[in-house]
Amino acid sequence: MLVTKPEYFDRFRCAAGACPDSCCKEWEVQVDEASARYYRSLPGSLGHRLREVLHTRDGETVMEITSGRCPMWRADGLCRIQAELGEEALCATCREFPRLSHDYGDFLERDLELSCPEAAKWILGAGPGGLVTEEIPGGTEPEYDRQAMTVLKSAREAMLALLSDTAVPVGQALALVLLRGCQAQSELDGTEAEPFSAEDALETARELAVPGDGEEMLDFFLSLEILTPQWEAMLRCPAPGPWDARTPALARYLLRRYTLQAVSDYDLYSRVKLAVIACLLVKSLGGDFLRTAQLFSKEIENDADNVDAILDAAYSHPAFTDAKLLGMLLVGS
Repeated sequence: MLVTKPEYFDRFRCAAGACPDSCCKEWEVQVDEASARYYRSLPGSLGHRLREVLHTRDGETVMEITSGRCPMWRADGLCRIQAELGEEALCATCREFPRLSHDYGDFLERDLELSCPEAAKWILGAGPGGLVTEEIPGGTEPEYDRQAMTVLKSAREAMLALLSDTAVPVGQALALVLLRGCQAQSELDGTEAEPFSAEDALETARELAVPGDGEEMLDFFLSLEILTPQWEAMLRCPAPGPWDARTPALARYLLRRYTLQAVSDYDLYSRVKLAVIACLLVKSLGGDFLRTAQLFSKEIENDADNVDAILDAAYSHPAFTDAKLLGMLLVGS
């Protein structure tokens, strides 16, 4: 099996007590069955406390937060389970986070998750390349549509290349990504592949663009589930600024994470729009770019319902029509 990952993947180290926004805050932790059985069997005060905070709902066991934090999170910012029992005693969620794995059978893609502040430093500081591939034992016969996967891989490479051209302004590069994604969706739907001309696409983009509605976009995100008061405050009182030079890195991360998932439902374009919408939102909110992007991921990417809501809204919400997105991307260019 071929495994692809960013070159920084193996260099990541948890900031532990020095983390400015711990993964032990706000989130309920989903605990795998084996770990839950082990935790409930433990003697002493740790076992007693774990039995108090572990709850099973709809067939899944979670460790409920207490006063906005994981009950295993100590005052020094470290995990009580790890401190008393060692790292190997952590449940799968805590042991793996913020590492991501997408297993397609005959190949595996790995990355870090932007919602982790330490991982965000690596992700948003990364250049356009920096991927490493290695072969490991294992793998299975893939069940995906090979032709669809070929289209998706080709489209992703093309979109990543568009984002890597530093001579193209950020907004224009994202507009090109949007139109290249639209073309790839047509290919998935059975249309014959055609050459993509960036010059012609930009001309088309300018013809289609209409003024966007930033307030309409913010209202949509206010309608989603909100985890932290900081996120709600930013949505209600945005401080928009110019495009940050790290925006292409944000878009690359999102495209790498979501593009190939379209092999399951043949819906690439909503995922491309998700990446573009995220970049527009982070720009619209302003503030420290790294913190805003990391908070976006924490609020949106770690909530499957929020992600699904954006994928649906990409086609149905008036703020996210192609024309309005292009208008917001190309304003001033």
